[in-house]
Amino acid sequence: MTGRPPTRLLVATTNLGKLDEIRRILDGLPMTLVTLADHPQTPQPEETGATFAENARLKARHYAVATGELTVAEDSGLQIDALDGEPGVRSARFNGESYPEKFATIQRMLAGRGTDASTARFVCAVALARNDELAWETTGVIEGRLHLPARGDAGFGYDPIFYYPAYGRTLAEVSAEEKAAVSHRGQAFRGLRAYLEKALG
Repeated sequence: MTGRPPTRLLVATTNLGKLDEIRRILDGLPMTLVTLADHPQTPQPEETGATFAENARLKARHYAVATGELTVAEDSGLQIDALDGEPGVRSARFNGESYPEKFATIQRMLAGRGTDASTARFVCAVALARNDELAWETTGVIEGRLHLPARGDAGFGYDPIFYYPAYGRTLAEVSAEEKAAVSHRGQAFRGLRAYLEKALG
């Protein structure tokens, strides 16, 4: 980044679970974190990217231009190997209104392929933009496998069906600190924190 060091950072997500995780990781930075709630009239972009990285860039640039803020956006989701990478970039919009419905759909799809198990990964792409310029980006990945039925009541999203072998538990059965230490979003936003600390001097 060039010019005067920024004092504010717009975290461009409306997902409260993601916001909580991101705030924990960025806590202590000499910046004021703002959210889309501070820019309620800003329209959402259509997520047309074919990859997590494309969608993260699209959202970061869109909100940076629309608000004039230094903006970080992320796109993340679950890739299931036995389902050819589904739900992937459609994770949030995948079949079903609730996550239990999504889990049931995944179980039916796996059964249709003659299995009830699969390796899987969470992917989180993060992009930072100032105006229409992409300033920085990274991707975090955590490998694991599906655990059906769902187990645990911590976390959010697909955490209850994502089993992390090193912990011997799903990500919905671990503390917020344990999850952040290994998760896709934890990896990516720790990278952002390091970049911002260097940029801010």
